[in-house]
Amino acid sequence: MMLDPVYWVVIGVGMVLGLFATMGVKSTFARYSQVASRRGLTGAQVAHAILQANGIDGVTVEPVAGKLTDHYDPSTRTLRLSEPVYHSNSVAALGVAAHEVGHAIQHAHAFGPLKFRSAWVPVAGFGTNIGLVLVVVAIAMGGIHGGGATVGWLGLALFATSTVFTLVTLPVEFDASRRALATLAQGGILGADELPGARKVLNAAALTYVAGFVTSLLQLLYWAHALGLFGGRREE
Repeated sequence: MMLDPVYWVVIGVGMVLGLFATMGVKSTFARYSQVASRRGLTGAQVAHAILQANGIDGVTVEPVAGKLTDHYDPSTRTLRLSEPVYHSNSVAALGVAAHEVGHAIQHAHAFGPLKFRSAWVPVAGFGTNIGLVLVVVAIAMGGIHGGGATVGWLGLALFATSTVFTLVTLPVEFDASRRALATLAQGGILGADELPGARKVLNAAALTYVAGFVTSLLQLLYWAHALGLFGGRREE
């Protein structure tokens, strides 16, 4: 497998996609971090305002170290904003803060994809590691068309749990961005001429999740091929 050129093509494509997406979100965030919003509200203030406007109580908003480390933890109902977002009044910061509040709103409204993703986290964590081991063992046993059929199918199914996770992440993130932009506009937090900047930041961030899904899917297809699917290896 390590000598299989197809393997390195898959790994290479995944790395390029991930690097491109990461560079895109960093450069876009950096650009609009230099654009101060006219109202002058910070990311933390916007987060509190949106939560209050939606009647959501009990969510803690706190700073967290690092850059682009913003996230909402549904298990503790904690909204953690990276320090450049928490304290900043930039268009980029307000877009990111509103996006994370979007997750809190999803949680409060029992948004189906978010509930599924949260429940799926331990499944994907277990399945990815065990699945890959089983796939490698099945390949050594002759693959799907040899003595490794049962182990191979089980390994693929377990490995696919990570692909399912990256897939269900897409509607969760896209919906949070949609809610964020709508809230920023309707609440008058950003003007019509400021919204495109926030939209570009959120769109760039969304590409990282798309890249993650594509990379996971390519890896799943590679292992399926290595096991003998798609006209691959046959029992000799």
